[in-house]
Amino acid sequence: MADRPKGSGVPEEGTPEYDWLYGSGSSTPPSDATQQMPARGGGRADETRVMPAARREARGGGSGGTSGNGGGRPPTRPQPTPAAAAPRRRRRFRPRLGLRLVPLLLLLVLVYLVGVPLWFYGKIDRVDAEPSGDRPADQPGTNYLIVGSDKADDLSAEQRKILQTGERGGTNTDTIIVLHTGSGGRTMMSIPRDTLTEVPGHGTQMINAAFAIDGAPLLVASVEKLTGIHIDHYVELGFGSVINTVDAFGGVEVCPKQDMVDPAARLDIKKGCQEVDGITALAYSRSRHVTALSDLDRVARQREVISALGSEATTPWTFVNPVRYWKLNKAASESIRIDDGMGPLDLGRFALAMTGESQTCTMPNLNAPSDPNRIIADPDRAPALFDAIINDETVPKKACTPTGRVTS
Repeated sequence: MADRPKGSGVPEEGTPEYDWLYGSGSSTPPSDATQQMPARGGGRADETRVMPAARREARGGGSGGTSGNGGGRPPTRPQPTPAAAAPRRRRRFRPRLGLRLVPLLLLLVLVYLVGVPLWFYGKIDRVDAEPSGDRPADQPGTNYLIVGSDKADDLSAEQRKILQTGERGGTNTDTIIVLHTGSGGRTMMSIPRDTLTEVPGHGTQMINAAFAIDGAPLLVASVEKLTGIHIDHYVELGFGSVINTVDAFGGVEVCPKQDMVDPAARLDIKKGCQEVDGITALAYSRSRHVTALSDLDRVARQREVISALGSEATTPWTFVNPVRYWKLNKAASESIRIDDGMGPLDLGRFALAMTGESQTCTMPNLNAPSDPNRIIADPDRAPALFDAIINDETVPKKACTPTGRVTS
């Protein structure tokens, strides 16, 4: 083999210093696979110490190739595309708090609806209305005696001035109504105040005289004597009860059939249905000097006002509006008197009876033979109405007319 020139960078043959690198007896440079670090102590090469050949691209030796990374900088981590990014998890609304509040709110509403009447029940005036002596036996159903008195001590100073009533304690009545509830339905029967009847212990007088003589007990006894109907409960309404209750509702609708101007009742109202305030509603129910049948027409208007109040009381707005509900209970408690035995449940049943559909009529009557300005119970027609109430039966339509007179 020819001699290698000096300075070629290749060790001379047989040079021992480089045998370990190039191997002995080899005339060609070894490949990369021979570049192994010899194992210490001889023997087989340590394969774990192989120096892998670096790729040109990884060493950055490329000259502008697409696979280069631009000057030997470490490769950047590829960023995920928006489509590959994980969707953002939305917080789901869980109305647990709202569901827990609903029962609490319902409980508060129930407490309010029950608690307000109970609160004002304790403020209502009581009266001993049970008469002495013999009375009709208990009867099926429930009978309430509703009395409208001229009690003015529940009026404000301004209302007294408008009505010119003064501070009277309520010694007269122009409203006497028997309200019956039972399986035979509801019946509201008016007894005209000018009805001549026996007042126990005081002879024959107008029935309203019993109230002036001895108040509630004697009036109950006189009504029972006249009709044979056992009175279970007594409710007395003053002037203020009508005025304040109507105003608590924001007015009621009345439908006069003619123009009515009655200075005695302080009434001036046009014909036709219209909304009226408490003062006008009271005057409308008390007027007796305009229409032909006087007191018989008046009792029909009294029932009209009471029915209008009942209709207003049953509207959902009464219970939804807490202010209206409060004012209604307050007005009622300040303007009524009830018998001693009338508990909260009895009063609640009475309120429901007042708001329900009722058959309304006036006691069948005739002009009194002795005095055409007074009336008496019609002996032929009145017993049929009285007996229907006593036996808790449906009242015959012929026996129940608005004025108590025979209609053609």
